[in-house]
Amino acid sequence: MAGALSAMIAAAFSGSGGGGGGYTIVQTFTATSTWTCPAGVTEVEYLVVAGGGGGGYDRGAGGGAGGFRTGTGLSVTAGTDYTITVGGGGAGATGYPSRGVTGSDSIFSSITSNGGGGGANASTSTTGGSGGSGGGSCSPGSAGAGNTPSTSPSQGNNGGTGSGSGPNYGAGGGGGANATTGTGSNGTSTAGGNGGAGALSSITGTSVTYAGGGGGGTAFGGTAGSGGSGGGGNAGAAGTNNSGSAGTANTGGGGGGGAYQSAAGSGGAGGSGIVILKYTVPSQTVFTFKGTTTWKCPTGVTSVDYLVVAGGGGGGGRHGGGGGAGGFRTGTGLSVSSTGGPNSDGVYTVTVGGGGAGFPNPTPGGTGTSGSSSNFSSITSAGGGGGGGASSTAANGLSGGSGGGGSGDSGTGGSGNTPSTSPSQGNNGGLGQAGGQGAGGGGGAGAVGDAGTSANGGNGGNGTASSISGTSTTYAGGGGGGRFGGTAPSNNGGSGGTGGGGAGTITGPATNGTANTGGGGGGGGNAGTGGAGGSGIVIIKINQ
Repeated sequence: MAGALSAMIAAAFSGSGGGGGGYTIVQTFTATSTWTCPAGVTEVEYLVVAGGGGGGYDRGAGGGAGGFRTGTGLSVTAGTDYTITVGGGGAGATGYPSRGVTGSDSIFSSITSNGGGGGANASTSTTGGSGGSGGGSCSPGSAGAGNTPSTSPSQGNNGGTGSGSGPNYGAGGGGGANATTGTGSNGTSTAGGNGGAGALSSITGTSVTYAGGGGGGTAFGGTAGSGGSGGGGNAGAAGTNNSGSAGTANTGGGGGGGAYQSAAGSGGAGGSGIVILKYTVPSQTVFTFKGTTTWKCPTGVTSVDYLVVAGGGGGGGRHGGGGGAGGFRTGTGLSVSSTGGPNSDGVYTVTVGGGGAGFPNPTPGGTGTSGSSSNFSSITSAGGGGGGGASSTAANGLSGGSGGGGSGDSGTGGSGNTPSTSPSQGNNGGLGQAGGQGAGGGGGAGAVGDAGTSANGGNGGNGTASSISGTSTTYAGGGGGGRFGGTAPSNNGGSGGTGGGGAGTITGPATNGTANTGGGGGGGGNAGTGGAGGSGIVIIKINQ
């Protein structure tokens, strides 16, 4: 997702081709994020798999697989930010009365795959949950319906039904995505039902199976149900009190049902989903990264232009200094290779730093958290320094890409360009006034933060413009300093610097830095918390 590193993604780029036809790119998302459609791209091939359902408790049924949807020719618009939602797996049931939890949906553009239905338990919730694929049931309940809500082609299949006959009372397996063998198997008097088989996809260039159903459990021995191919979890081992196995992460597999011997086993969690996009880009395409990922250099590409902006620092609390902007580094002709990178396989890590938190407690105040670094290949930009706060031990701004402003307790500004780079990645924060007056503004990529005055917080230093994306955009502005009370227009918090810096305040909470600019958060005023720093961004432009 656009935003803080707490919303981490793990995405993988691979590429091939070149010349007049451009490059084929495959991008894999394993957590929620944002995809910025590159210039020249009008359609994508896609795979969208939702999170699998959790398995049931006490000879529980298998969870249904997450919905599986794939297709080609989906229209997209260049320059548009698309939210990629990757559904989590549902929790396995750990007791009565609930069945396993339904998995969460995965979404790209107009394509939604629905979470798999939860597996039933042996007593109070014997019906399987419906979803992308349905959860299995325990007798006398009915199996959960798959392809719910309905899509064409179908996104999944029904779960299997449980047996009411001993000696082992097998529960039904969860449904999977395979069009012919995806229905969960029924339980029998001696065996739990196997999970339905998953479906194959070759969108990455390698055939991989996704969205298998979870296996159904048994009581007092017998044969435990196996998870379906494509990440379905096995049921707890027969003749034990074991829990079911979890579905495999990033397959959408359903969780296995628990076993029963002398006590009830819990259901396994469903596996998380996945979203994969495949598209062709022209040469000299610009890629914008708003979350941490990896990028595989296509064959034929030997250099890139780059912009690497780190996360901005958080503002200090209670006449706090503005947060420093994240470090700003840009350049041309950085060498890359399809056999380069740390493992000589052409894969380069792209790290997008999150913004630092503003100091949360206005009394007595304290220093904001520094932002996190951003990185591509050999280029690292340091996170912006946090702004100082109203405390004898935390008055000074912190150093970083750009330094945080000092608090209104005579705090000194943090140093920018720390560690040192050439050209400089940022500037110093401003000095705070004594006695709870104006705090200093955070440094920006283009200018130092202003010092606070007796009347006002200092303005954040301005950021620096980049045209790597084809449009001139300013990044890495410092946060404005706060002031301890007063009345506007005579007294004011400092303005955020151009490039996403948040404004400081005289009372109440300060403004956050703008996401994906690396702007520093504003400093808090009287009884005010500091603003959070804006997340960073990485942009690369491939050269032919």
